[in-house]
Amino acid sequence: MARSDSGESVLERVVRVLEAFTPEAPALAVTEIARRADLPTTTASRLVAELVGHGLLVRDEGRVRVGTRLWELGARASSTLSLRETAMPVLEDLHRAVGHHAQLGVLDGAEVLFVERLSADRAVINLTRIAARLPLHASSSGLVLLAFASTTLQERVLARPLVGFTRNTITDPGVLRTRLAEVRERGVALCPGYIHLDATGVAVPVRDGAGHVVVAVSVVVPNDGEAARTVPALTEAARRIRDRLAR
Repeated sequence: MARSDSGESVLERVVRVLEAFTPEAPALAVTEIARRADLPTTTASRLVAELVGHGLLVRDEGRVRVGTRLWELGARASSTLSLRETAMPVLEDLHRAVGHHAQLGVLDGAEVLFVERLSADRAVINLTRIAARLPLHASSSGLVLLAFASTTLQERVLARPLVGFTRNTITDPGVLRTRLAEVRERGVALCPGYIHLDATGVAVPVRDGAGHVVVAVSVVVPNDGEAARTVPALTEAARRIRDRLAR
């Protein structure tokens, strides 16, 4: 594979171009893509043109967006597709029960990746989106996934700086270690005001047939002290998703 003077392959540079797009920045100028991908503007412009030619990116009023062909290829190969399809009827019931947000999160590296979210017009604020990520220490889904992850991953997260989103976010490694033990013991994570002071995240683990935690199912509800009331509905949803996955 062809490599640049810096030793990078074309593929490595293409990946950086694609990673420049985020849920918060779905459309970018070529100069911004170059800056985010740490590439010369001429190189970014050439790569963007080739990706547009293949339908992986599209031009839209002077800016560039991810193309539907890239979404199609990703959805076709995604390991989360069967999970989403299996869990969706249960997630819909959970969403109706809580009246706010219901979502699915999976472990991806040192982050939680949200693969599905159902919401409502008058639901409490929720900063997560489908295909968006959060640090594991900062959300209820992340705490559940981290609590049941390998010791190696837990120690890696504990050794890093813990970014705070609000004054309630856990930023002390000792506190985080204690919380992870509590989540393992109780099987639920309640996070009042961790991401936004007006919202509380509540999550429980979903296990596969071998007992491994494969996904976190969570709700985001108002931070009014009533979030614990959602735990029975979440526990039942986790059981139903587990049974559906087993079938």
